[in-house]
Amino acid sequence: MKKLLLSLALSLAALLPAHAATNGVAWDKAPDKTNELPALQTGAKLFVNYCLGCHSAAYMRYNRLADIGLSEQQIKDNLLFTTDKVGDTMKAAIDPKQAKEWFGANPPDLTLVARSRSGHGGTGADYLYTFLRTFYRDSTKATGWNNLVFPNVGMPHALWELQGEREPVFEKTGAHGHEVQVFKGWKQITPGTMSATEYDAAVASLVGYLQWMAEPAQKSRVRVGVWVLLFLLAFTVIAWRLNAAFWKDVK
Repeated sequence: MKKLLLSLALSLAALLPAHAATNGVAWDKAPDKTNELPALQTGAKLFVNYCLGCHSAAYMRYNRLADIGLSEQQIKDNLLFTTDKVGDTMKAAIDPKQAKEWFGANPPDLTLVARSRSGHGGTGADYLYTFLRTFYRDSTKATGWNNLVFPNVGMPHALWELQGEREPVFEKTGAHGHEVQVFKGWKQITPGTMSATEYDAAVASLVGYLQWMAEPAQKSRVRVGVWVLLFLLAFTVIAWRLNAAFWKDVK
């Protein structure tokens, strides 16, 4: 038993440095926008304009956007490319071969990204909210960009015109020979078309849309689940009383 516990302790200790190296920035809590139709509509617009060029959402059809309050005509006028139909799935415009050549790999499908990216640091929404707000200029990278949450990420900052260009500010702490760099904040290099508050709100809307897209029926599921539990509770009381009535005369 002692050997087993020691082996487990050593295994955990071996994992900790890698864990710290790849997750040095705490994930911010993403605002919940999944119940706000205007925010979801804004997020859908941002997704089509800034994400769909490279990333598909192959399990989502355009006409499903009616669930967030968009009419078929609004979808056609504002969100469809020329050759797309309202019943089509949301496929990226980029050629997969060119994408692999430019970025080293074909950009992943984003239909379920808000669910697949959850981890020790929080939900998938928290990861995405932090990821989209921690890009910075890095001239050593082929794309010219890097990310604090996903170091050495292969994608450029798709929303940089909105956020502007920034660089992280670090501070060294610890004793000599054991110094570590701690992230302290951001330095704005060039302004974006949005203020910091406006950009955070836009990212929150985009992340809210990605959450909704990952499970469009999630609110209905929760609502139905509540009624099912209430029914089961009422049925349990009835069954208990019936059981008592059946057995009251049994000696």
